[in-house]
Amino acid sequence: MENRSGLSLAAVQERKEQGLQNNFTESATKSTGAIFYDNLVTLFNFLNLLIGICLFLVGAYSNMFYLVIILVNITIGIYQEIHARNLVQKLSIVNKKQVSVLRDGIEVKVDSTELVMDDLVKIGAGEQVPSDMQVVTGFAEVNEAMLTGESDLIAKQAGASLLSGSFLVSGEVFAQVVHVGKDNYAVKLTNEAKNHKPLNSELIRAIRQVAKFTSFVIIPFGILLFLEAFFLRSSGTKEAVVVSAAAVLGMLPKGLVLLISIALTTGVTKLAKKRILVQDMYAIETLAHVDTLCLDKTGTITKGDMRVLKLHSVQEAYTEQLFAIIGSYLKNSTDSNVTMQALRDYFPETTTYAASQVTPFSSERKWSKMDLATIGTVYLGAPERVLAKENIPPIVLHAQEQGLRVLVIAVAADQEEPQAIAVIEIEDIIRNKAEETLAYLDQEGVALKVISGDNPITVSNIAKRAGLPHYEQYIDLTTCKTDEEVKEAALKYTVFGRVAPQQKKLLVQALKKAGGTVAMTGDGVNDVLALREADVSIAMADGDAATRQISNLVLLDSDFTTLPEVLFEGRRVVNNVTKVSGIFFIKTIYSFLLAIICLFSVSAFPFIPIQITLIDLAIEGYPSFFLSFESNKTKVSGKFLPTALKSALPNALLVVVNVLAVAILAQQANWPQMQTTTLMYYLLIGISSLAVIRACLPLNPLRLFLTITTIGGIYVAAMLFHKILEIGFLTSATIPVFAILMLGNSILYGLIAWLMNKKVK
Repeated sequence: MENRSGLSLAAVQERKEQGLQNNFTESATKSTGAIFYDNLVTLFNFLNLLIGICLFLVGAYSNMFYLVIILVNITIGIYQEIHARNLVQKLSIVNKKQVSVLRDGIEVKVDSTELVMDDLVKIGAGEQVPSDMQVVTGFAEVNEAMLTGESDLIAKQAGASLLSGSFLVSGEVFAQVVHVGKDNYAVKLTNEAKNHKPLNSELIRAIRQVAKFTSFVIIPFGILLFLEAFFLRSSGTKEAVVVSAAAVLGMLPKGLVLLISIALTTGVTKLAKKRILVQDMYAIETLAHVDTLCLDKTGTITKGDMRVLKLHSVQEAYTEQLFAIIGSYLKNSTDSNVTMQALRDYFPETTTYAASQVTPFSSERKWSKMDLATIGTVYLGAPERVLAKENIPPIVLHAQEQGLRVLVIAVAADQEEPQAIAVIEIEDIIRNKAEETLAYLDQEGVALKVISGDNPITVSNIAKRAGLPHYEQYIDLTTCKTDEEVKEAALKYTVFGRVAPQQKKLLVQALKKAGGTVAMTGDGVNDVLALREADVSIAMADGDAATRQISNLVLLDSDFTTLPEVLFEGRRVVNNVTKVSGIFFIKTIYSFLLAIICLFSVSAFPFIPIQITLIDLAIEGYPSFFLSFESNKTKVSGKFLPTALKSALPNALLVVVNVLAVAILAQQANWPQMQTTTLMYYLLIGISSLAVIRACLPLNPLRLFLTITTIGGIYVAAMLFHKILEIGFLTSATIPVFAILMLGNSILYGLIAWLMNKKVK
C-alpha cells in the first residue's frame, strides 16, 4: 500500500486482459428488440391478427381495414418508448471524466473507464470517485449523499474506503482501486433494480381483462359461427368467414386501445414542452391515481444549495470590521463545501488582513480557523463546537429553532477562550413554489412523506418551512432495529431521517401494502431500490444516471414543483377516456349478445367487418379523439371498467332489441336481405350516436360541432360508400320504421340516462 509508483504498463495490460478494467456499461434501459416485442406480442394483437389472416385467406380484403387501427397503435407505442429511451441515454452520456493515475511513477490522465484493479489514483477536492478505492495517503472530506442519502461530510484518511459515485469536498488523497466495473458498490446497488417494473395501468388492465375474457369466447364463437354458416345455412366460405369475423371483431375494443395511446402520447408531448421527460407513458395515468408521494429533501424540497440569510453582530467592538474579517478569512480559506460557497456569494473576499496558521474545516471538528494579523485567531464553525455552552449567544438558539443552520465567527486573542463576535444564519434554499405545490398535493388528498438520510430534526424543520403538513411527526430510522419496525413507522410518521437505501424500499413496500398508490422522487443511487419499488418513479435530471434509467419520469429541470402538471395530464387522460369509453364498449356487448342469439337461432350475424370499421372511425374515433384533449382536472373516482360497461349497457341492449325487432318485421313483411341489413345498420348508427350526444353533454361550441358532424358525417359516409359497406338506402317502407324506432330509442335512452345520473348523485 505504500507503493507510490503505481502499476507498470505491463501490469495494466495484464489486468485488462484479465477483465479487471473499470469499463462495465450494462444499462437498465430496454433494448430496441425488447420494446418491439412488448408492443407486438400481446394477446390483443394476436386475436386481431388471427381474424385478419382468416379474412385474407378468403380474399375479403376490404374487411381487413381495421388492421390499420392496430398498426397505428403499435407504431405509437414503439415510437414513444424508443424516443424516451434515446432521450434518457443522451441525458446519461456524461463527458468522459479524466482521472490522474500513477503508472511507472509518472502521473498521467486517463478516462475513468481505463482504470484497472490496483491502480494508484490521485483525487482532489471537487472530483468524483470513479471506482471503489482505499485511501493510501492523504486526508479528504467526502460527500456520499448520492450513495447513502446523508449530506454530512465524511473524513477519509489512510485505510479508509472511498465509494464510487461519492465526491471529494476538500483535501487530496492517493487511493488504490479495490473494485472495478460490476463489483463497484454503486453498480451493485443499481443492478438490484435493473429489471423492468410490470406495467401499472388501470386502463390497460381493463383492456387486457376484456381481451382475456373474449379470448375464451372469440375462438370457439368464431369456429361455431363459421360451421353454422357453412353447414347449416349453406353459405360460401368467404361469406361464412366474413360474418363470423364481424361477430368476434366487434368484441375487441380496438378503437379504445388507440384512443388511450393517442391521449397518453398527447400528454407526453405536452409534458415534454414543460421539461418533463416521460419514459413510460402509462405512468401519466398511474400518477393520476397516486395517493402517497415520497419526497427526498435535498434536491427536491430544497435546491441543494445554501444561502446566507442574515449576519448578526454580537460584539460592537468588531461591528465595523466584520465584513473585512470575514472577507479576509474567505480569501485565505481553501474549503469548498456548499456552506463556504454560500458565504462567498454573500461576503466579498478582501485582503485587509494577512492570514497564517490556516486549519481547514473538518466535519469531525465542525470548525476551521486561521490567524488574522492584528485580530487574533479567528474561528468559523458550529456554535456548540467553537464556544463554551454558557458563551453561546441567545440568537443562535432562536435561529436553530427556526430550522436554520447557524455559524459563529469567534476570536481568541492572547490564548484566551474564543468569544463570539458574529452569528451567521444560513438556510437550505427551499424551491420556488414548493410550499404552494405541497399545499396543493395535500388538498388533493395525496399523503406526503419526506425520506432523507439527514438528521430528522433538521429535515422536520425544513419541511416546516416548506409548509409540509404534519412536519412534526418525524422519526430517526436508525432507532428501528427490524424490517417490521420500519414498515410500522411508514404508516405512523411523515418525516423519516437517517434512512438507509434498503429502508427506503421497505417504506415504499409498506405504503403499497396498506393499499396506497405510491410515487417517489429521487436523485441518487441510494434511491434506486425504492424508485424501482414505487408505482411511479420520478428522477431528477441532475441526479445519478442509474435513477434516470429506471424511472418512469425524469424532471429535466430537477424541479418537483412541476409534478401537479403531470397530475393534471393524468387526470385529463383518465377522466376523458372514462367519459367516452362507453361508446367503445357498446360494440363489445352487443356483438357478444348477438353472437349468442345467432348461434341459437341459426341466423347470420347482421353486420360485416367493414361496417364495424366505419363505426370505429366515425362514431368511436372522431369525437372521442377531440374530446380527449379537453382539460379535466377533476379528481379521478371510480373504477374504469365497471364505469365503462355500465355506460355502454343501455345502448348495447337497445341495439340488440332493435335488431331483433327489425328481423321480425322483415320476416313478416318479406323484405329483401339488403333492405333489412340497411335498416339495421342505420339504427345501429343512430343508437351509437346517442352515446356520442351523452358524452358531449353539457354542450359547448366544440361539443355541439362534434355532435352535428359525427351524426351527419357517418350517415353521409354510409350513403356515399354503400357499395363497399354492402348496404343500400332507406326506402319508403323502412323510413317510417326507422323514424318510429329511433324516436322510441331516444325517449327510452334519455329516461335511462336520467335515472343513472340521479342514482350517481
